[in-house]
Parts: sequence; structure tokens; C-alpha cells
Amino acid sequence: MTSVLRPHAEDQFADELAILAKTDDRPRPPGWRLSPWAVTTYVLGDGGQITPKYIGPRRIVEVAVATLATDRALLLLGVPGTAKTWLSEHLAAAISGDSTLLVQGTAGTAEEAVRYGWNYARLLSEGPSRRALTPSPVMRAMAEGRLARVEELTRMPSDVQDALIMVLSEKTLPIPELGEEVQAAKGFNVIATANDRDRGVNDLSSALRRRFNTVVLPVPATTEEEVDIVARRVAQLGRSLELPETVTGLEEIRRVVTVFRELRAGVTSDGRTKVKSPSGTLSTAEAISVVTSGIVLAAHFGDGVLRPADVAGGIVGAVVQDPVSDRVVWQEYLETVVRDRDDWRDFYRACRDAG
Repeated sequence: MTSVLRPHAEDQFADELAILAKTDDRPRPPGWRLSPWAVTTYVLGDGGQITPKYIGPRRIVEVAVATLATDRALLLLGVPGTAKTWLSEHLAAAISGDSTLLVQGTAGTAEEAVRYGWNYARLLSEGPSRRALTPSPVMRAMAEGRLARVEELTRMPSDVQDALIMVLSEKTLPIPELGEEVQAAKGFNVIATANDRDRGVNDLSSALRRRFNTVVLPVPATTEEEVDIVARRVAQLGRSLELPETVTGLEEIRRVVTVFRELRAGVTSDGRTKVKSPSGTLSTAEAISVVTSGIVLAAHFGDGVLRPADVAGGIVGAVVQDPVSDRVVWQEYLETVVRDRDDWRDFYRACRDAG
């Protein structure tokens, strides 16, 4: 796996999953590799050998895991950058040992991605048969008793969404061409994700929504919590990408996180000054990207120490999505908030030069 840019969760954290499986003596739902308690421990960490994969309220993870132990599917809902995909991958890895049974929702996703397709060469030569059928990730998950993941559910056309209704309600997928059906084995369920910003794109029908238990993932509650998330993910990415060693000061990470949180909230952290918000989301994921890019700049083009100039360009690029309105928002924030902070003078000059 050393040559793989991004290993699947079950491969990257195989040692931790093995440790939990060896010591887990609690009841396991049918088809699960670990008990619900061990799955939650894997996701949140134990302060020792098991590292945290998701940093947030424990109750949210417990509700998500408990949902998957029932016959109801799980919908992870939240704004961009709240780790919906990350959490769904790790839940699938811990429960099924396989996070790859994935349907990526887009405007062009076809119904075959949820049901099944055909190998047309075999279909023409042999006619409809099991050998000619190409199972979807959902069909494979049903047959093997595993979790299927559906990303960006509301990006999929409504008729493709509705193909899930029978799967979720009857736990059966008919194959009328063969006069057969696939019945879900114990352990099967679905984890879907949806973006708050996509409301109105392809809203879920009431029939489909009723078949999901919805868990809303919040943005990090405090600056320190978000700084911790960014620092952990940046360190993981650095090891995965084999980046040169750099001195990653938490001060620069804290500045990036503070800027993003203040612009998202429309008010400074002390509550004294209102600011305008740009058109972008400025999520935690984007903060991770800005800091990671800064580390690469510091390692290859600087002195190996993360400095304001290394993150300034990334911040400007993340904030100024609309070259007209967002640039005005950024300049106003820079001149009315950043410039007046005594310990941010180097950061102010770097952002001004980058802009």
C-alpha cells in the first residue's frame, strides 16, 4: 500500500481495527465485524492506540452507529466540510471491513448505479443471464451483507433516488429480466450523505426521506476544536504525501481557522465587530487544504517553517471565489479587522501582498 496515494480506511487503519476486533467481547449485530461500542471507539479514539477519526459530539456518532444496527438507513446531513464522507467511510470500514461499495451522486448518475447494468457483449451473445448482469455497489452490498455508501444523494436525479425506495423498505432488488430477485443478507444497510447547500437541487421525496434516519453533522463548536481537527488532518496528509519535515506552528493554523470562522459567522471572535461573509463556504476541509499547501511552500520554497506568507495565497484563493463581491468582502475584513491586531502584522502584510 506504500504506493497508494490515499489508502481506503480499512487498509490505512487495519492495525487499529485488528486491535479492536481482538479485544471486542460485546454483542455484535449480524454481519458486523465489530460491536457498536467498538465501532464508536474506532471513530472517536480511546486516547491510546486508537486514534480519533472524527472530532465532534460523541452522541452524534452513537446515534449514527445505532441507526445502522436497525433496519433504517442513515443520512448524514451538513454543510460542506463537516466530514460527512469521511465519517461514512470509517463507519463502513469498521462495520463491514469494506468502504469501497460506493455510489457517487451527480447530475449524470444513472439508475444502473443503484440497481444493476448489463455487459452488452455477453447480453448480445448469451441473452439475459447472471453472467451478463453487472451488479451495482448497492446490489453487491445486499448480496454480501455489507454497507453501501451513497455520496451526495441530493445531487442525483429524482428517479435515481427513487430506485432506493424498494431497496430500503423491502430489502429486495427485483431483476425482472431474469425473473429473480436479490434479497439483502443480514448486515446490509445504506449510508447516504447530503449537502445543506444543495437543498432545492433534487430534494428527497417524502417517501425516500421517511426511510432514512437523519443525523446532522455540525461545524466544529469552538476554535480550539477546529484547530485540533486541522492539525490532525494536516499531519496525516503530510505522512501520506511524504512531505518534507516542516515546523508547523499552531499559530498559523489558528490564524487560518480564525479567519474562516469569523467570515463564516459574520462577526469577529470577540463579538465586537460585524463583518460581511463571502460567497464560499470556508469549511474546515478548505482550511486543511490551505495549511497543507502552505506546508509544501515552506518545505520546498522556504526555510522549512510555516509562515504567514505560506498560507496567505491559499486564504485569498479560498475567500475570493467571486472576483468582484468577494474581493470587496476580503479587503474590508483585511483593513478593518486583521490590520488592527498587533500580533497579526506579518500576516496582514502577507495577505495584502497576496491579494
